[in-house]
Amino acid sequence: MVSRTNKFRGRSRYHGRGKKAGRGAGMRGGRGNAGLNKHRVMTRIKYMPKHWGMHGFNRDPSLRVRYSTCNVSALENIAGDSDTVDLSEHGVEKLLGSGRIGKAINVTVEHASARAVEKIEAAGGSVTIADGDDFGEWEEE
Repeated sequence: MVSRTNKFRGRSRYHGRGKKAGRGAGMRGGRGNAGLNKHRVMTRIKYMPKHWGMHGFNRDPSLRVRYSTCNVSALENIAGDSDTVDLSEHGVEKLLGSGRIGKAINVTVEHASARAVEKIEAAGGSVTIADGDDFGEWEEE
């Protein structure tokens, strides 16, 4: 029996592989992620359903609102010995509700999450939104 290489030796220019296939390290159709939209498409659909394409969306940066924030847990350090804090003086725009608060503090801030207001009022303090309205008193129409 003659080997394939010896069979083609001297008789064929490309040894039955076509022009490009015989060059270098051979055909790369089985390497890496090659062929995921061709001969491996079912593998991609089954095992990698989110492999390609866009997912979700990003809002235009000009439409995004990013506040400088502070958590309830940091209020006691900011207030120190005082029982009132104006967070706008400290460069904080929004108060968030993460953490615990141990003493009653009256806070003035531009924005506050409902959870932050709940925790501060439970500790005996109050939250005042910077334009003068009390956060807890909403008028329903």
